[in-house]
Amino acid sequence: MTNTILKPLTKFLVLLGVSAMLTGCNAYSRLASVGAEPPLSKIENPMTKSDYKPVTLPMPRPEPVIQQANSLWRPGSRAFFKDQRAARIGDILTVMIQISDKATLSNTTTTSRSASEAAGVTSLLGLESQLAKILPEAVDAASLADIESDHSVTGSGAVTRNEVIEMEIAAIVTQVLPNGNMVISGRQEVRVNFESRDLYVTGVVRPEDISSSNTIESSKIAEARVAYGGRGHLTDVQQARYGQQLFDIIFPF
Repeated sequence: MTNTILKPLTKFLVLLGVSAMLTGCNAYSRLASVGAEPPLSKIENPMTKSDYKPVTLPMPRPEPVIQQANSLWRPGSRAFFKDQRAARIGDILTVMIQISDKATLSNTTTTSRSASEAAGVTSLLGLESQLAKILPEAVDAASLADIESDHSVTGSGAVTRNEVIEMEIAAIVTQVLPNGNMVISGRQEVRVNFESRDLYVTGVVRPEDISSSNTIESSKIAEARVAYGGRGHLTDVQQARYGQQLFDIIFPF
């Protein structure tokens, strides 16, 4: 019994200690940057990051390249003139992010259940008269058990969501897949009055979906990952304190 109590208590104390250490480290960094603007990230090559992994997708068999003599047309070309659209690793294209989502969900659930059970022994080979010797005097053999239950649950929920995001960001081609599709990655940081807004986009695009102005719509990006957030004083005030977040996770009620 003691081990059963000590093990959860030990885990709780360890979790509390680790949380306190992480909170202390973050609090120290925040105290060190009091009155300073949030720092901007350095421009880095996405492929050199420790968490970067090349994208692997099912690819069709490569088609043989047929060279024709005395022909101005080159296999794989989209036009006779030079194409200014992104096509190689390191090229830049503009992503037009247009997200307009609207959803309204409403659910209502009502369940009800009732049950009743009654049991008695009025005649049992004459043995019913002996029940008074076994059971208390107040027990009536004709109504030994009378059980009733009533269960009712009513639930309702509603979700209304309306999200609109419109912005542009330049992305870099980080990988060209065997079928010609390109993996892009772009990040943008804007700092205004001690508040930094970060925009990140990545995904897989087809060369055919890139317009002549070297732009592509976000709806045509496969495996798209779009993140938009902020760092700074306003974002910090809008979040709950670390102690409150820890309490919400651990408190079971």
